[in-house]
Amino acid sequence: MTDHDASAQRRALASAATVVVKVGSSSLTGERGGLDPARLTALTDVLAARRLAGSNVVLVSSGAIAAGMVPLGLPRRPRDLATQQAAASVGQGALLAAYNLAFGRHGLTSGQVLLTADDVTRRGHYVNARRTIERLLALGVVPVINENDTVATHEIRFGDNDRLAALVAHLINASALVLLSDVDALYDAPPTHPGARRIGEVDDRAGLDRIDIGGSGSAVGTGGMVTKIEAAEIATAAGVPTVLTSTALAGAALAGEDVGTFFTPQGHRPSARQLWLRYATSPQGTLIIDDGAVQAVTRRGKSLLPAGIRDVSGHFTAGDAVDLVDESGVVVARGLVNYDAKELPDLLGHNTHELARTLGPTYEREVVHRDDLTVLQPRTTTG
Repeated sequence: MTDHDASAQRRALASAATVVVKVGSSSLTGERGGLDPARLTALTDVLAARRLAGSNVVLVSSGAIAAGMVPLGLPRRPRDLATQQAAASVGQGALLAAYNLAFGRHGLTSGQVLLTADDVTRRGHYVNARRTIERLLALGVVPVINENDTVATHEIRFGDNDRLAALVAHLINASALVLLSDVDALYDAPPTHPGARRIGEVDDRAGLDRIDIGGSGSAVGTGGMVTKIEAAEIATAAGVPTVLTSTALAGAALAGEDVGTFFTPQGHRPSARQLWLRYATSPQGTLIIDDGAVQAVTRRGKSLLPAGIRDVSGHFTAGDAVDLVDESGVVVARGLVNYDAKELPDLLGHNTHELARTLGPTYEREVVHRDDLTVLQPRTTTG
C-alpha cells in the first residue's frame, strides 16, 4: 500500500459510520485507583461529539477493578481472583454511573454490555451479543462494553480489553477501531529514549519484529503495548483500520489527523466464525495429524477424519477448540472437535465407514468439520 492510500484511509476515519473506541484503566483513574472525573469527562465529550455528528460509537472501557479499589480501601490492584472480582463488582456500578452522567450532559444514553470469553467463543452467545449491540446502536444508545470480571475465571481479561475491543469491532462490522493508551503512538524504541521516532503507519507485522514493544501496563491496568499490537493485528486481519494513540489525542484520531500509529487493514474480512476460531478460542488439546491430513485440511478445504490422526493429547470434550499439529510439531489449524478426548484413541487410523459398521452410525462423522476449522499455517509441500 502506498503512503497516499494509507493517508486516505486515515482521513476516512473522520466519516467512519461505526467506530469502536477502547480506553484503559490508567486513562480514567488516578495512580492509586478511583475514577478521575476530569479524564472521563474529557473522553466522553469527544465521543459524544462524534455520536451527535451522526456516527455510531461503541466504547470498550476498562476500569471497573481500578474504580473499586478506593471504595474498598485497596492500596494497589489486587492479584488474587476473588478480590479482583469483588473490586470489579463495586467498581462496575461506579464506572457506569459516571458514564451515564457524562453522556447525559450531551443528551445521550449509555448502556452497559458485560461480556465473558464465552460470549465471543460460543456461537449462540456470539450472535446474541451482536444482536444486542446492534439494537442499542439503532436506538441511539452508546454501548459501554467491558469484560464481566465479576464472573470471569482465571482468564479474567482478554488483555486489558484490547483483544475484546478488536473482536467487537469485527462482531459489529465496525468501520474503524481506536485504541487509546498513555502513550501517543508506537515508537521504534522506548519513547523516553533520545532519538526514539514515532511509527506513523504499520502495514505489515513483520516490520515490527525488530522493535522493542515489551513492557507491562500501569499500576491500575493490566495491558501493555504488546496487547494493543495484538488487538491491532486481529482488527486489521478482519479488515478494520486501527489507530493506536493516547487518550488526549482521541479527538484528533477520530478526525483522521496524522497522530498515533495507523495500522492498515489486511485483505478482506473473514467470516465471524473464522475470526473467533483463530483469535478468541483457547485450545484445550492437540491432535497430531499425518501429512495427508495436513494437505487435506490446509490446502483442499477438507474436514479432519479419524484416519489422518496419529495421536491425541489434552483433556477436552466435544465442542471444545483443539489445535491440529503436524508431525514436526507445527500448529497448522484450529477447530472445534466433535469427540471427547477419551473417545478418540480407539478411532485413530480408521475410516468413518468402518467405524460406522462396527460402532454404529453416529461414528460416521468428522473429528473436526471444515466449517468449524480455521487454517493457521498453510502448507504447500509434503514432507
